[in-house]
Formats: sequence, structure tokens, C-alpha cells
Amino acid sequence: MRKKRYILTFPAKSGDKALSYHLVKDYDIRINILKAEVRPGKTGSLVLELKGTSENLKKGIAWLEENNVSCEPLNKKIHWNEQKCINCGNCTAVCFSGALKMDSNWELSFNSEKCIVCELCVPACPLNLFEIDFRE
Repeated sequence: MRKKRYILTFPAKSGDKALSYHLVKDYDIRINILKAEVRPGKTGSLVLELKGTSENLKKGIAWLEENNVSCEPLNKKIHWNEQKCINCGNCTAVCFSGALKMDSNWELSFNSEKCIVCELCVPACPLNLFEIDFRE
């Protein structure tokens, strides 16, 4: 099984198809919605983590694109300079995915698995300790 993150962009008139249902049923792909912005009659977007065999992921993405859904792999990651961090917690206030948290000792922790690379932590950090890495 392979896990891959994608940004899906839907055209305004895509509400008539059960796209996620078909990915699960027809292509045996597990879906984890990391971020969603969908409004009826408007272009929508989803950040998804898809899990399945390489072949099924390829077929499922091809099917989405045939149905006018743009699928871009999410190839960027957030890197945090933990050594220079003063644990102020500013970044936790904007991290709605829960990737950045303060523990009971008031120390910051970063869970990269929960990070959806929304980039809100980058301007929130007064010491500029977050960087975006575009390498795969």
C-alpha cells in the first residue's frame, strides 16, 4: 500500500457525481480528507491523503481527471528548526490540523503526519523557524 497526498480542484458543476464513493468502491482507495473548501456552484478544493496500491492510485487519479477534477501531488513539506524554537506557541494558534501542539511542559511538538502544509505557521512564527521544502 502506498500513501500519497493530492490537492484536488473541482469545477463549479461537479456536485452531480459521488467522486469519493467511486474512488473507494471502484479503485479500493482509502481517503483521508485533510482540508476541504467546497461551496455549491463554485470551484472547490480538497487536500486528500490517498492510500492504495500504486496501480489503483494511478487508475483512480486518471478517473478523476477524466471527470474534470484537477489532481496535483502535494510535494511540499514544512520543516521546523526545533533547536532555535523558544516555545512561544504562536504557531499553534493557527495550526487547525493539530500538527503543532504545546505539551504539558509548555514545549512545542510538531507531528509532520498531521501537517497539511497550509503554511499558516510560516508567518505566525516571530523567529521565522518554519520553511517550506518542495523536494519529494
